[in-house]
Amino acid sequence: MKAWTVERITEDGAMAFTEQPRPAADGDGCVIRVEAAGVNFLDTLMIRGQYQVKPPLPFTPGIEVAGTVVEAGPGSPYREGDRLCALLDHGGFAEYARVPRVGSERIPDDFPMREAVALPIIYPTAHLALRHRANLRAGETVLVHAGAGGVGSAAIQLARHWGARVIATAGGPDKTALCRELGADLVIDYTAEPLVEAVRAATGGAGVDVVVDPVGGKVATDSLRCLAWGGRLVIVGFAGGAIADLPANRLLLKNAAALGVFWGEYRRHHPELIAPLFAELFELRRAGIIKPLIRDVFPLADAPKALEALGARRTVGKVVLVP
Repeated sequence: MKAWTVERITEDGAMAFTEQPRPAADGDGCVIRVEAAGVNFLDTLMIRGQYQVKPPLPFTPGIEVAGTVVEAGPGSPYREGDRLCALLDHGGFAEYARVPRVGSERIPDDFPMREAVALPIIYPTAHLALRHRANLRAGETVLVHAGAGGVGSAAIQLARHWGARVIATAGGPDKTALCRELGADLVIDYTAEPLVEAVRAATGGAGVDVVVDPVGGKVATDSLRCLAWGGRLVIVGFAGGAIADLPANRLLLKNAAALGVFWGEYRRHHPELIAPLFAELFELRRAGIIKPLIRDVFPLADAPKALEALGARRTVGKVVLVP
């Protein structure tokens, strides 16, 4: 099979597109023929050795896939022909991938594969950020950063569904228009407007109840100034490339909280949440309440181009590779 491999860690994240043996199923896992692989910002870090998870070399990047089972291990609940989406430690940028039992779910027959690959990370992350961590309530105001990105687009749709007022940020007229199409009540173009002043004007000086931040750095620091009394800043990533030093005095003065969401660890620490969460997301998609935003689709052979475009913020929604 064809697969991208990182043979050594380099500053530019060099990968090789090589012929590799197809993985074999064992235990309760299975092997799928990959029909769509998700591209995430953490992939750009992992291939450079800058992510907190550092697979042993050589390794194949890619942590989310959707495809069809071609081989099941002796303890697997799946069978050949089953359609699955799954979250992996690595191995997704390939024609075949070994899939663990924990973190994989059956895809309903009426659910497109390319949409299903958006489910292992961005929608569960947005769901956990808003409901499990921030305890979002109807009538509250949510500020969603990078609203045209993967987690941001999912957070806009879910927050609207749960009765929140949504303020989104995005860069440029095309991305701000896209956020409005997704359901944001107000969109701030961060390339043209100062964030804190725009949020204060939009909320009559009160601030927002919840911030969903996949960007980090100065955006996270400025977000604390946007919080209302009792507000919650939920940190879901560092796509801006910098980790913020949050001033604790602002948390104290506003009785606020800074919370983290690491969806990848939920499958280990709270596996009981996974099946009902996916069942809810499938039903919301079936009802037309959510729809994964997928515009940028690259051939598997163009994985470096996909990673470069994502890192340069030239993409929207979930970026997908297809063999």
